[in-house]
Amino acid sequence: MSWYSTLRPILFKLDAERAHHAVFALAGFAQTLPGILSWLERSHSFRSPLLTLRLFGKELHSPLGVAAGLDKNGVLLDLFAALGFAFVEVGSITNLATTGNPKPRLFRLPADHALINRLGLNNQGPVRIRENIGQHRCRAKLLLGINIAKTNSAAILHESAVTDMVDCYQALQDLGDYTVINISCPNTEDGRTFEEPESLRQLLAGFQALRSTNGATRPLLVKFSPDTSLADLERGLEICEEHHIDGYVLCNTTVNRSGLKTESARLEKIGRGGLSGAPLLERSTERVAHAYRLLRGKKPIIGVGGVDSAATAYRYIRAGASLVGLYTGLVYRGPELALSINSGLAKLLERDGHTNITDAIGSQHS
Repeated sequence: MSWYSTLRPILFKLDAERAHHAVFALAGFAQTLPGILSWLERSHSFRSPLLTLRLFGKELHSPLGVAAGLDKNGVLLDLFAALGFAFVEVGSITNLATTGNPKPRLFRLPADHALINRLGLNNQGPVRIRENIGQHRCRAKLLLGINIAKTNSAAILHESAVTDMVDCYQALQDLGDYTVINISCPNTEDGRTFEEPESLRQLLAGFQALRSTNGATRPLLVKFSPDTSLADLERGLEICEEHHIDGYVLCNTTVNRSGLKTESARLEKIGRGGLSGAPLLERSTERVAHAYRLLRGKKPIIGVGGVDSAATAYRYIRAGASLVGLYTGLVYRGPELALSINSGLAKLLERDGHTNITDAIGSQHS
């Protein structure tokens, strides 16, 4: 039994968001203590040549990382690097700092190993987050993703919404190793996204114009929803390819509640919000596989949704994901999860006769 399995029942007695803030406060303090990061790296990191790969101009020791939404403000990068994660996606960051939606807004579904959130893109904004990231000495060890979204305001619509996101990108474009445009967040007050074809064209045209003007070359990715049909995903990918997008994140949280073990009365009481965790695995890996086939494996995909073991991470890789990100899995499995997944992935690669993780990417299509 791990130490986290002992601590988790205590944390789960707290409101989910309160527990989140308590853990972050404790972790933030811990990473400043002399020797803690070195101890964590020795005890939690796993290294194997089977897992190494190069992506977005950086050598990675593993395909495993932290998905957007967990470290919204970039305050635990040193800790995540020490725990064995190879990348962290900070955000979503919006052009204007925001406190998000009214509380309560984060809920656990233990029976489903899932969360529902309607946080509303709460974040400290580009200026403060840039300062936060600059304070981390382990940053160079990580592939750093910057995830941006439209400011959570019903007053920012249409052309002003495009301007809002492009301005946010301009403020942060030199900060990470890659940037993700979150076009699919279901948690804003107005519930609007950019996945509708004409809206997506207008948005990407704004990014393309800015990048052409300032000569930006860092990879630009787009994050889609799992609620998009395969046909709509295909149309979205076509538009993205027309605008020279460099890769994709599949997928965001879902508003779908079908097949859950949690009682319907509990779900009704919680209300709206994006569902993350184990229930997303099937839907999200299906979209990764579909995108990989459509793109013929020529663009990198980051698979997200329901990653909580080596087996689930390997499903994403075999479906076509170059990297896999997790969030909810950490809530239920704890900080030893990276070690467990990385060591387990190496065993799965050995079992299947692969000499490196890159050989396994998209292997289910062979």
